[in-house]
Amino acid sequence: MRYHVDFDIDFRRNSFEGTYIAVEGVDGSGKTTQVERLTKYFKDRGREVVRTREPRKEDGMIAELVQKILHGKTKIPAVAFQYLFSADREMHHEELVIPSLKAGKVVISDRCFWSSIPYGLLDRGIGLEGKNVKYMLAAQCILSMYHQFIVPDYSVYLDVPLNVAMKRIEREGQKKEIYEEKEKLEKIIKGYKWLVKEYEDEFVEVDATKSVASVTKSIVAKIKG
Repeated sequence: MRYHVDFDIDFRRNSFEGTYIAVEGVDGSGKTTQVERLTKYFKDRGREVVRTREPRKEDGMIAELVQKILHGKTKIPAVAFQYLFSADREMHHEELVIPSLKAGKVVISDRCFWSSIPYGLLDRGIGLEGKNVKYMLAAQCILSMYHQFIVPDYSVYLDVPLNVAMKRIEREGQKKEIYEEKEKLEKIIKGYKWLVKEYEDEFVEVDATKSVASVTKSIVAKIKG
């Protein structure tokens, strides 16, 4: 038997005094650098800033396990890994994001729940054609995207082509994570492109191939506007 599900729902919006900013993009897009620069920008203007990331690297009960999986030291089914991200995200919001927003702080996050879409599509082996994406959103994200987690006030997408991302990753010289293979990155970029187009009212898109200072300037101009 088939069951039909059809309804309209909005994201959970930030109703607190603080400001929630997330920087999204593939590895090699410059997220970490821009989070650092945005943190400095707001601190220089007298704002109290909380800098964070998803998935967390050190804080939380799940962080150590996530890092082991990302670096290929431990294996679990890919779909289970996505739910592990969601579990850590729930704890992250309750422990840090929401209290910080309630206190009027600026929360700047290196990724947020948006990343569950391009990475979730990859892990589930779902293409961008037909109804498959909608099925994935219903299965994975009804609670996490539209209800569970606060949508950022500003979601910044750093757009870089595959070759630029790969060069930057190679230049860093660190051990690659499981998602940093060329074929996977290509699919993740396509997933992000779909995401930004599908939710265009939620995103600030920035050309991240430019100089670090130029990218920061573009982000600041757009989030202030």
